[in-house]
Amino acid sequence: MKHLSRWRLTGPSEKTDTEKAQGVIALGFPAVEPVLPLLLEWTKDMNWPVARVLQPFLASIGAPLAPHVRNVLATTDEIWKFWVLHCIVRESADLVVPLQAELLRLAKVPTPSEIEEKLDIEAREILEAYGIAYA
Repeated sequence: MKHLSRWRLTGPSEKTDTEKAQGVIALGFPAVEPVLPLLLEWTKDMNWPVARVLQPFLASIGAPLAPHVRNVLATTDEIWKFWVLHCIVRESADLVVPLQAELLRLAKVPTPSEIEEKLDIEAREILEAYGIAYA
């Protein structure tokens, strides 16, 4: 935990700080579990270099990431929700099942702003890719 505490003070300080992002990844899961919400914050824009470095690592965590993804999906930041669905959930079969209820809601009864950002389409595509009926 000593390294984790130090990361909390010196983690990525900007979107191009990929070296520090690599350091977090090197700690591995479950060591980074306490800071998963902070790591997900860096995925608000997948064009950021830090986001691209963290994305495969976050997707590899699988089911333990589900509660944190659920928190993202409960926000009104539709673009962040899209990035998390498209770049993390879509890439992790272990996330799809625990997030099935949220994906079904997005596919069936999205809000107008979720429709505008095509979250309903993204959710349907994820469900279809993993053979989960949504009709």
